[in-house]
Amino acid sequence: MSKSALLFLMLTILTTVSVALTPPQVEWADTFGTFAVACFAALFIGALVVGRKIKFDPVLR
Repeated sequence: MSKSALLFLMLTILTTVSVALTPPQVEWADTFGTFAVACFAALFIGALVVGRKIKFDPVLR
């Protein structure tokens, strides 16, 4: 897993926990948090896809 994928995974988990712990009276934070979770999850999936396509060739010619 690349460093960027790991970063986005940690951000997704952190924002998911913060949305879960936010009191229900604060609606704007819940909406913003849900949007942030969706964005970080999409970036995490994108980083995983990009990381798979880049191959490292250790043989330098």
